[in-house]
Amino acid sequence: MTTPAYATLDERAAPSRTGRRAADDLLAVREQWGDLLAAIARRPAADWPPRDSRAYIDGHLADQADDEEHQDDEPATGRVPLTLREHPAPVNLDALDAALDVERDLFDLADQLAAQAQRPVRTGRDRHGRFVRDEEDAADPARWTCTYHRDAGPAAAVAPGSRAHGLHWAAVWVEGRLLGEDVDADLFTALPARVLDEAAAVVSRARRTVERALGRDGRTTDLPEPCPWCGGALAARTRSGGEPLVTCSTGEGCEAPAPLDRGHRVWRGADLVPLWVALHEARQEAAQH
Repeated sequence: MTTPAYATLDERAAPSRTGRRAADDLLAVREQWGDLLAAIARRPAADWPPRDSRAYIDGHLADQADDEEHQDDEPATGRVPLTLREHPAPVNLDALDAALDVERDLFDLADQLAAQAQRPVRTGRDRHGRFVRDEEDAADPARWTCTYHRDAGPAAAVAPGSRAHGLHWAAVWVEGRLLGEDVDADLFTALPARVLDEAAAVVSRARRTVERALGRDGRTTDLPEPCPWCGGALAARTRSGGEPLVTCSTGEGCEAPAPLDRGHRVWRGADLVPLWVALHEARQEAAQH
């Protein structure tokens, strides 16, 4: 039986599992990018809690003077890309290195995908018979424009191209190529499976880099202090793309002011504040004795 032409087109238009997984990774990078940029201007925190949660909790412990001092200097998502600006005395070099690595990898990936799946700028002849670029086609906002360099070498970059629009635009543009968007139009073609797999690996690594820098890479930490309410062991966990949480080992017998989850007291989000206040007070009391 012959497959109708329209069915073939529908199948070609459907994003692959690899493309959808990569799109989820790109979304996670974009959603956490502001947190990573803000972390550059904050002092590195202990292994637990993650940097962003530590800053949130410290605010309730009146211990965020340093964060407030740098509040106006925190990078914002919409500013010039990190690779195109200076970095005067960053407080957290690990966060800066992670952000630079992710930004460079996604920019380079966009350059590679543009070479693979984006139609070159049209050319035509002017009235003198000379070949000239179609500047309207070159300025198409859907087009990814690579960095231009003089013949003198990479150190003499003339223009940053689409990199000037920042990581968010790069991530959205790459996502479109990985999902096969607009392949029926004139500008883009579908990616070969090998290129798609390689691009998905780059995107997955970028997500892991962001989450590792923010302490959100799925680690588990046994806290040294017992539960202030029952003396049970406390285990702190992070989840990829999710909020951190702390669980008490005692079970329903623990009288802590925290919700029960699968028979255990669990602190997450705003519930972490009273837990950290209680732990802070317990440390102070122990120090006095």
